[in-house]
Amino acid sequence: MQRVTSADGTPIAYERTGDGPPVIVVGGAFNDRNSAAPLAEALSAHLSVVRYDRRGRGDSGDTAPYHVDREIEDLSALVSEIGGTTAVFGMSSGAALALRAAAAGVPIGRLALYEPPFVPDDEVERAHARKRAAALRSLLAEGRRADAVVEFMTGTGMPAEMATRMRHAPMFPALEAMAHTLAYDTDVMGGATDGGAIPADVVASVPVPALAIYGEASPERTAEITRRLADLLPDGRRTVLAGQTHDVSPEIIAPVLVDFFTA
Repeated sequence: MQRVTSADGTPIAYERTGDGPPVIVVGGAFNDRNSAAPLAEALSAHLSVVRYDRRGRGDSGDTAPYHVDREIEDLSALVSEIGGTTAVFGMSSGAALALRAAAAGVPIGRLALYEPPFVPDDEVERAHARKRAAALRSLLAEGRRADAVVEFMTGTGMPAEMATRMRHAPMFPALEAMAHTLAYDTDVMGGATDGGAIPADVVASVPVPALAIYGEASPERTAEITRRLADLLPDGRRTVLAGQTHDVSPEIIAPVLVDFFTA
């Protein structure tokens, strides 16, 4: 494990494996750098993979107050540490963070995005996302971390009974330990402000080739949003992975990423 210091002094922990052009993996909700280890292994014969703990997770620091700009600075510090321009792969809410970083001028050469969980551009959907974001923040402010995890899970479409049963699952303490970062992901998605719809102004400012990817077995609304994102990107393209859901197989997505990043 290595560390780089972000602009506000926050230490950001990362690991680098493999040979080839560099790519940084930006994880989504409940992900730390270990979550990307299987993908790093699948890519490592062709790419040098950097996986890191976003602030507030794992071995990285967490300087208050939080702002999305600080996470963009974290990613910028990693790019500078690696040297030059690097590719970035963003998973779920990590894809939205990668989009914002590219639009902000972080020197990213190519950008791949897997199923960023934006909501449809509809006022009812946006109002629902704002309500969920407010409920999550309220639970976290009251110190009800376990309830916040359940609230988040139901907000992603998990049946309430299943989400409640997760309290007894072996992995639940790890989820609870990262519960405070769910508010960070909500901010990255714009849930509390514009209701989590695709930020068209941000997307229009992405100056690099970008690949939007979704799974064939994911919900149709996910496919529609990903296709819409690809259409809005100035240099965007899209692809669909047969048989895949949001929990994408590293062995299935790895060849697609290698082809795109080494083109």
